[in-house]
Amino acid sequence: METGVRPHHHREVFVHPLSNPGAAGICSEMLEVAEEASRAGDFDLAVEIYSSQLADLQQPDRGLCLRKADSLVRAGRISEALDSYCTAANLCKLRPEELCLLVENIAHTLREKELNISAWTAGGSSKNGTSHGSSNNTNNDQDPEDPEDDMTEPPPDMFSCHLCRCLLYEPCTLECGHTFCKRCLEDEAVRDCKHCRHKIVANRRDGLRLNVVVSGLLDKWFESESKARRHWAEGDALWREQSRHADALEKYNRAVELAPSSGRLLCQRAELHMEMRSYSQAVQDASSICRIKPLWPKAHYIKATALSKAGSKDEALQEYFMCVALKPNWTKVKLEAQKVLSEVFSSVFERDDMPTPLHPLQGGAATRLIKPSALLSSLRPLTLRPASSSQESQFSATTAPVEDSPSSLAPNQLPLSPAKCDLALGDEGSSSKSLASVLAALPSPPSGLKRKHSGDATSSSSIAFGPPSKLHKADEATSSQSRVPCGGRTVPAQLLDAVDMECSLCMRLFYEPVATPCGHTFCLKCLERCLDHNPNCPLCKENLSEYLATRGYKKTLLMEEVLQRYLGDELAERKKIHEEEMKELSNLNQEVPIFVCTMAFPTIPCPLHVFEPRYRLMIRRSMETGTKQFGMCISDELKGFADYGCMLEVRDVKFFPDGRSVVDTIGVSRFKVLSHGQRDGYNTAKIEYLEDKKVEGEELAELVKLHDSVYEQASSWFTSLRDDMKNQILSHFGHLPSKDPDPQASASGPAWCWWLLAVLPLENRAQLTILSMTSLKDRLIAIRRVLIFVTRKRPR
Repeated sequence: METGVRPHHHREVFVHPLSNPGAAGICSEMLEVAEEASRAGDFDLAVEIYSSQLADLQQPDRGLCLRKADSLVRAGRISEALDSYCTAANLCKLRPEELCLLVENIAHTLREKELNISAWTAGGSSKNGTSHGSSNNTNNDQDPEDPEDDMTEPPPDMFSCHLCRCLLYEPCTLECGHTFCKRCLEDEAVRDCKHCRHKIVANRRDGLRLNVVVSGLLDKWFESESKARRHWAEGDALWREQSRHADALEKYNRAVELAPSSGRLLCQRAELHMEMRSYSQAVQDASSICRIKPLWPKAHYIKATALSKAGSKDEALQEYFMCVALKPNWTKVKLEAQKVLSEVFSSVFERDDMPTPLHPLQGGAATRLIKPSALLSSLRPLTLRPASSSQESQFSATTAPVEDSPSSLAPNQLPLSPAKCDLALGDEGSSSKSLASVLAALPSPPSGLKRKHSGDATSSSSIAFGPPSKLHKADEATSSQSRVPCGGRTVPAQLLDAVDMECSLCMRLFYEPVATPCGHTFCLKCLERCLDHNPNCPLCKENLSEYLATRGYKKTLLMEEVLQRYLGDELAERKKIHEEEMKELSNLNQEVPIFVCTMAFPTIPCPLHVFEPRYRLMIRRSMETGTKQFGMCISDELKGFADYGCMLEVRDVKFFPDGRSVVDTIGVSRFKVLSHGQRDGYNTAKIEYLEDKKVEGEELAELVKLHDSVYEQASSWFTSLRDDMKNQILSHFGHLPSKDPDPQASASGPAWCWWLLAVLPLENRAQLTILSMTSLKDRLIAIRRVLIFVTRKRPR
């Protein structure tokens, strides 16, 4: 449930124990009514009951003051709540857990009224629950305790690692095609790809290789930032050595000189400063981060931590409020804010010069405006808007017409009721308001903020609380850096060279670029052709048998995007050439690939064991073009292959680690070779398809009679075979197909004829002669002669 709820929202309430439950004037029945009112969301009624109970006491009860304060907070009346908290703190030190509601409500109001991000679910995702990032995938599993989850900045651009959100350093491409920093992937906590959830195999983390092409392009296009990333990484390594903090700091300093607007780099240096106890320098770095990325929770957390360690608790409190406002579910920071706020309250009442606080319900209206001046002096100024070196933006909050409110208030005065609250800017020389004044103004309606300008300059540690649309442009370079859109890094035109993105195998622009496990990039088709001949990388000769076995070739998406964005025309031309090649290869009349091996027949399965590189290429092309077909012919000593053959269609392919494959095919149709040719090592042919000549009338009647007679003869022959021979035929070719009602239904004739021709003990040349026949009658007569011959020769 959202914190800092409005009065009409229901919320379970924590009831502070009374200091003296049996004290005279405290009515237990009324307290129960107040608690019930709080549970029902009527916090104003609860406040009235607690106020009436306190008015009847000679000395205020601490627990009752805290109950009233919490109810005032829930009602949105923070300025009055501060009175009650002050009274309770004066009686006994406030514990951090007693300030939970105050912290949550202040943060909630900052988020809605000042940051104007009520439409967001602060803490990592938008209202609809989706996360920004990759267009392919969205992650909804952000850790609410992770300060890196920042929805206020744009997604990383194409040259950034989506894990560390910085420029890719030592880029490694996963099998899925996505690229990340090597160091990020080596982190054991990263178990899958952030984009597509592809699992990262644990035993491959140590074998990650740099993507050579991408790494070279980044070094060339973003030289300064790339060098900064290198110094940064070296600094991280030195820091881990514990005793080399000074050396690590030197590396960070060099990196910052090269990339002064890198918020995460400054964040790293600030953390190192804190470990070296250089808190003032840590604060300076944190302040710079807050200017660069004003809505990044981690930036304010680092600054708060540095200020807290430096002893500036009240300034740290302001940063903690900002953190909770930006990330309400960040429990750790919320507890820190409560702890520091408790210490701020305590430090006020421990001072000797603090005036004795008045009873909050004694005296007239004038006395109710007074709070302990020491508290106001302790709560340091909080600037709501950043200002340039020559001008500062200041604000006053009003909830009533300006003419009805006093023009100014003394710094030590606050109106008790937010219904009439017009906050002054303090003394003429002051550059900002007190935090207490701001807290009193926070619950004001949306129309309450008005901007005033002063000629005074703000300090360098001012925090930007306004929404991005209202921020001053304190530094044009910083401003543009913090507002880089997706794809914001731009490659300098003079550094763009298509030669840097050419395949080393075909010497043309990458088309469907893939990265091997060894880090080299090639066109997909070029790599496959090389692996047909040798399972080693064409450049470094590393064995790629495992990569070859899985055939998990995935395009390198970063390289693909770079080509589309910066070399779109060249890529379009390259794609056109490829499509023309595929069109030519898919023409199954003009240039049909021919597998020279054995006899194949229509409708008959023909499993093939492919191991020659030329046929690996041929089979793959038949799959790529979508035809999934090629011709099968027997060899010929003079021409290379016979003049007749059968088209085969690929049904399945099984690959092996050494590149071999088993291809499951089935016969489709017969053809006649018109001309012989070759392409890339394998045979091709221009062909025409064969069809049986159809007959009618008396010829058809004779054909049907012959057909039925030969079928009965074939069935009788098969039935008479020995069981072992019969089983062998059945395991390879299946059962004898049934007799066709219409022998001329198929262009290639009845299927049982081809089954019988495949199992009969005939030489290839004899089978080829029958395959080439376009007369079903002639084919049946030839088969009958063969059946008579084999029946006579069969041993008895």
